[in-house]
Amino acid sequence: MQTEFLLLALLCVVILWALSAARLNRTVITLPMIFTAVGFAMTIPIGLLAEGPDLMRIARVVAEVTLIIVLFADASHFRFQNLAASVVLPLRMLVIGMPLTIALGTLVAYAITPSGSWAVALLTAAVLTPTDAALGASVVGSKDLPARLTQTINVESGLNDGLALPFVLFGAIMAGMGAGDADHILQTAILQVTLGPLAGAFAGWGIAAAMNRAQQYGWANDSSEAIVFLATAFAAYLLATAIGGNGFIAAFVAGAVFGNVYRYDTLFITEFMESQGQLVTIAAFVIFGAVLLPVGIAHISLVACAIAVLFLTVVRMLPIYLSLVGTRTTLRERLFLGWFGPRGLASVLFALLVVDEYDIPYESELQACVVVTVFLSILVHGISSAPLARAFTGKDQRPSGPE
Repeated sequence: MQTEFLLLALLCVVILWALSAARLNRTVITLPMIFTAVGFAMTIPIGLLAEGPDLMRIARVVAEVTLIIVLFADASHFRFQNLAASVVLPLRMLVIGMPLTIALGTLVAYAITPSGSWAVALLTAAVLTPTDAALGASVVGSKDLPARLTQTINVESGLNDGLALPFVLFGAIMAGMGAGDADHILQTAILQVTLGPLAGAFAGWGIAAAMNRAQQYGWANDSSEAIVFLATAFAAYLLATAIGGNGFIAAFVAGAVFGNVYRYDTLFITEFMESQGQLVTIAAFVIFGAVLLPVGIAHISLVACAIAVLFLTVVRMLPIYLSLVGTRTTLRERLFLGWFGPRGLASVLFALLVVDEYDIPYESELQACVVVTVFLSILVHGISSAPLARAFTGKDQRPSGPE
């Protein structure tokens, strides 16, 4: 009976949030703040433990479902023909800034925890590199900010979680590798990163082509488009896992191929993610508060706090600044793009999946680093996003361009 009352209370909070979402967007209170607090509060009266097998299984399922949907939806908005035009800034941040961030993060993590291995340091850096623009909705939706900056933030945060996946997998596989497992692990890793993209491309192209034909002959209707979107994402995941590829990479590639092959408007994907898709995001942050946050609190240390602060500042800002050298951006814009790299959903989901699927050393310490980093990011990026966006009003409105 107590569980039913807790779930009822959670639904009441969801309803109250939905009824006041527009008003909350004008404050420093964000969706991640609310539902992380709700998740953590739910652990107190019922005594949930993060180590509980049932809770971890639920967390794993929610993490997988959320990550599949988010990866596919984010990638579907990327257009190959725009590579040389409107996405110069985010492309530099992804192609130059992101590898530099992972490299610097690996060095920092290893220097702070020399008792660990390079593989664990790489895994920590890869898990903490992806950004989540949802933690500062007032920035990406701000009319005060130059359009090229909001576009840059959206494109970078939309694509870097998928691009970070190979690094996360490689770090997890190497960290959990036994002395005699090298050949088998290497073969498995190669299959995952080759068959995964192939399965994703096949599913994305095939279903998008079929959907084009259905639209051409008037067989489909608007209400069925979201169903096709979800079915394609999960079909790519399942096809990849069935043949030995990585399902998450497949979902990401399928989204990119689907978005470029489908000849009609993909607004239905955006509408789904802004409505029904919010429910999986809510569930993920509730689980973060209920499952990972207690672990982080139990294993919090000066090392975890130092890693969190460094990854939110120097490790993120320096590589992004260097990646934007030579572009038509001001010093303030480079610092802003470097600062606004909130860690959120992707880091939480990667941590849940890695801990559940791989036998890695320093598991609790990794979770603590992720929890502290995401928790600090929820607070500092949520609070600073609106004031920083307003600071750009009427200033430095330069035309976009790489030069």
